[in-house]
Amino acid sequence: MPSPQSLIDSAKRTINLEQDAISSLHARIDTTFVKACKLILNCKGRVVVVGMGKSGHIGSKIAATLASTGTPAFFVHPAEASHGDMGMITADDVVLALSNSGTTNEIVTLLPLIKRLGITLISMTGNPSSPLATAAEVNLDTQVTKEACPLNLAPTSSTTVTLVLGDALAIALLEARGFTPEDFAFSHPGGALGRRLLLKVEHVMHSGDELPAVSQGSSLREALLEMTQKGLGMTLILTPDQSLAGIFTDGDLRRALDKGIDVRQATIDDLMTHGGKTARPEMLAAEALKIMEDHKISSLPVVNEHNQAIGALNMHDLLRAGVM
Repeated sequence: MPSPQSLIDSAKRTINLEQDAISSLHARIDTTFVKACKLILNCKGRVVVVGMGKSGHIGSKIAATLASTGTPAFFVHPAEASHGDMGMITADDVVLALSNSGTTNEIVTLLPLIKRLGITLISMTGNPSSPLATAAEVNLDTQVTKEACPLNLAPTSSTTVTLVLGDALAIALLEARGFTPEDFAFSHPGGALGRRLLLKVEHVMHSGDELPAVSQGSSLREALLEMTQKGLGMTLILTPDQSLAGIFTDGDLRRALDKGIDVRQATIDDLMTHGGKTARPEMLAAEALKIMEDHKISSLPVVNEHNQAIGALNMHDLLRAGVM
């Protein structure tokens, strides 16, 4: 069995080799990279990523990153492309072909078809003199001095460099398009990020008959009955024109009892929290959550532009919605 130290040394050597390979990319981010970005930005179709073996796995990830950051893209296996999937690619698309050697048979076989259809071709290869690189409008250089594999055979440093260069391309395009967090959320509607960036207060608030509310001057008994029926642990206090006068919560009741206030005689006006923090219906639910966390409160009234109460929400609503 190898010693623990030899395993650690091996891992560190691999990391150092791959870090050096990535660092070498800086000198290659030049006008060639800019041209590749412009070709994709001018593309009327989609970016079709192709690659075999380990390059295929990297290509699939690059396609996914492009697609989720504002550049429509998908991965096509080059062997399948030769058996029908070439029909998925149109003259409006850009093909991004990955091959460390630049001589991968399955990809080279596609070159005459790509040229005949007039499809823009961008390559990522470790050999700028290869058939793939010379056939491409732009070749992005991914060559490495040495693979991290001690046999210098298994794709390691080369795949890492290709992945990093693919990320650099995707992010440069993202920034060039002015891609926003909301745009990103639309690409990830089912995830936690999508919920935080898309879900608004109006989507989760209680309104209509579900809204706990009593009028100014109501008795504490009336307020407690309303709180019990609506089950939010709070009730809004409204003026005659439905404007928000204040809020009464379970916490307000406990504080009143601690102070020895005669709750049988007091009106809700004597016990409520006047004014207080509010949310707007068009506000992101995540923004409402921040208000609650910053002010250590568990409920928020929702008001319109005229300060009229139209809803309420609490921490449990946000938890159920997956915002927390």
